[in-house]
Amino acid sequence: MQNPQQTARVGLFFVLGMALIWVTFETLSGGKLWFKDKGYEIIAGFESLKELKEGDDVRMAGVKIGDVARTRLAGRRAEAVLRIDSDKKIKSDAHATIVTQGLIGTGYVSIDLGSDAADYLRPGAEIRTRSTPDLNSVMAQIGDLGKKLEGALGNLGSAFGGDGKSPGLLQKVDQLVAENRDNLRQTTANLQQITDKVNKGEGSLGRLINDSKLHDELLAGIAEIKSGAAQAKSFIANAQAIVDQVKAGKGTLGTLVFDQKAGDDLKASLASLRSVSDKLARGEGTLGKLISDDSMLRDVRSLMKKADRALDGLDESGPITAVGVVANGLF
Repeated sequence: MQNPQQTARVGLFFVLGMALIWVTFETLSGGKLWFKDKGYEIIAGFESLKELKEGDDVRMAGVKIGDVARTRLAGRRAEAVLRIDSDKKIKSDAHATIVTQGLIGTGYVSIDLGSDAADYLRPGAEIRTRSTPDLNSVMAQIGDLGKKLEGALGNLGSAFGGDGKSPGLLQKVDQLVAENRDNLRQTTANLQQITDKVNKGEGSLGRLINDSKLHDELLAGIAEIKSGAAQAKSFIANAQAIVDQVKAGKGTLGTLVFDQKAGDDLKASLASLRSVSDKLARGEGTLGKLISDDSMLRDVRSLMKKADRALDGLDESGPITAVGVVANGLF
């Protein structure tokens, strides 16, 4: 028969073991092993759920607000049914993404906070989703990039070194240098001669580099060109000022161009001058007759001759007689 004390110890250890098991399950289940909150469900659709599985966390701003109730296929996409705690509300413009913890960690669904003005999602509603690249797709892209880089390096090596059928770039350059070695040597010698002449001050470039007087004359010529350009600029500015004054109707020319009354007066004066010239051309008036009628010119000449003869008779007659002679000569 067993000792009653030993039986009590076994019973105590059994109770402690059951308590430890209960605490462990409570810890792993977040304290909801016996009284689990059913909450409400929403749907998140993705092109691929990646490594997401039932029981994974649903987090908002890093805080767990639920878990993945189940996963399923719906036509051409995969859906994750998310169970959200009843006291947690999600904005209608929030987005859900699948996030992987670390390089080999498990995945979870991350939901952003959304905007304050948006309404809350109702049970059974579908939340907006965003696709993020996972590690496998990134590694695949890196592998494709490595293959492309390897191909590019291979093509580059073929281009420089050749592929056995046709020479590469380096071989072509070497062949070009070999074929034109004499020309290159002659070109180098010519360049050496040119630099020697420049150093000695020969030629225009050499004099310009070595002759300070020529350099000063060149600078003086440039200064004169600048001065001429400044004068031309001043002339253009003055001309522009005159044009502006004319456009503003200032001055005689501006008045003639833009003043209607002055223009009309000028037209009237030109018309009067044209009328006078026409009368002169037709021989009208005293001046016109003097210009066009030869008889008046002959009468004037005859009168001048008579006056001349009367003046000649003054020397032979007295004053009274002279007056009579002049009157008789003129009339």
